[in-house]
Amino acid sequence: MQVSARNTLKGTVKHISFGTVNTEIIIELAPGVEVTSIITKSSAENLNLSEGKEVYAIVKATDVMIGID
Repeated sequence: MQVSARNTLKGTVKHISFGTVNTEIIIELAPGVEVTSIITKSSAENLNLSEGKEVYAIVKATDVMIGID
């Protein structure tokens, strides 16, 4: 796999919640470190996603914002 995005995070699918149109995927990057992705249901099916499968979370953004209390 080759992509132009600089931020690729390898992890394991921890949980999948299929909806009517979209699917929420929780990816565990390391113990206690998770990222959540929402993709179309058809994309999740095409990728044949299942819990325990190794995947890459690919982040493509022009900005990363920081906030404080």
